[in-house]
Amino acid sequence: MNPRSDGIPLMTSDIYRTGEYLEKNPGYHVEDSPWKADHIHRMLSKNNVIPRSVYEIGCGAGDVIRQLQQRLQLPETVFSGYDLSPQAIDLAKSRENDRLHYHCADLLLVNLEIADLALCIDVVEHVENPLAFVRDLRSKARYKVFHIPLEMTVQGVLRSRAIMASRTGLGHIHYFTKETALAMLTDSGYEIVDHSFTANYLDLPKRSLKARILAQPRRLAWFFSKSLAARTFIGFSLMVLAK
Repeated sequence: MNPRSDGIPLMTSDIYRTGEYLEKNPGYHVEDSPWKADHIHRMLSKNNVIPRSVYEIGCGAGDVIRQLQQRLQLPETVFSGYDLSPQAIDLAKSRENDRLHYHCADLLLVNLEIADLALCIDVVEHVENPLAFVRDLRSKARYKVFHIPLEMTVQGVLRSRAIMASRTGLGHIHYFTKETALAMLTDSGYEIVDHSFTANYLDLPKRSLKARILAQPRRLAWFFSKSLAARTFIGFSLMVLAK
């Protein structure tokens, strides 16, 4: 944790309220939003989940839920994004429409009707107590979609620099395998409906020659075994539909 000016350490959530996260990650990764929304949409379609109300916790700049709204094309469905960061909500407000609104609030503390669907996309790894967090989220919606990076890999253990980079740059403070991510949810009372791997390192554009070179062994492992790739390399995540 980073120190405050008075010498008291900042709580993890403070980096989102103070603007520190936005300073390190301008735009809140909106360039990845269409890719994430595509995966969410496919997961919902595969399992015939047709929500009439959708919440997103930790919505950031709000583009994932907006992109999902466009893909679902459900004119009566209401979408609501929640985030602790006032800077993120300022960015999100420009994306509002008559069926999509954003709120600078903690969804877990707001008294709301139970939604059909709650999105928790790349959030669990940021919170101080993930077990309590997912347990409290369970009562907010009938179905939940989680997207959780899998960083406790062979590469992550052997080259801790990669994990530390996600800690200092992205605010990740917990690191998962597929098995520990699913166990966290089932231990918290969830029923796993479906899950799949996603390959952000392979699917999203590479910004450097080095990144394109490093993608090749990942691509080969992914071709032979998605599970092997996700156990070996950082750059893969788990998407889970649960209720």
